[in-house]
Amino acid sequence: MRRAVLATTGISALITALLALKPHQLPVLAGAAPRSPTTSHTPAGTSPGKATETGTFTGDPIDTQYGTVQVAATLTKGKITSVKVLRAPDQNGRDQQITSFALPRLTQEALGAQSAHIDAVSGASYTSQGYIQSLQSALDQVHA
Repeated sequence: MRRAVLATTGISALITALLALKPHQLPVLAGAAPRSPTTSHTPAGTSPGKATETGTFTGDPIDTQYGTVQVAATLTKGKITSVKVLRAPDQNGRDQQITSFALPRLTQEALGAQSAHIDAVSGASYTSQGYIQSLQSALDQVHA
């Protein structure tokens, strides 16, 4: 009896340790769209690629398992001032619930970080990754 208890305890401790060491990987997006140049709106008199960049830059549409995500980032003097969600999964009530919860948080994170290097929202992994990739493609246009 004592051996069974020790064996069970040892196995439980081993499994717990292995799960704690498992690297956290981002989900692979289903059919992620390749990045291609998109148009941006730059006021006259400014040149792209400078820290003083001002305008709205539309990110690539990113196809995820649950739908397409696309954002547009507005920069003022090189600083992200807003991120507008152009497309997001909304095919059913659950999609709408997830996007209404996740997208404001992702936008808040992006504005705080001033980049696309933000954490995904738990429970909205695919939508988060689509948002991050679309935002990064928009920001890449600033430096192109």
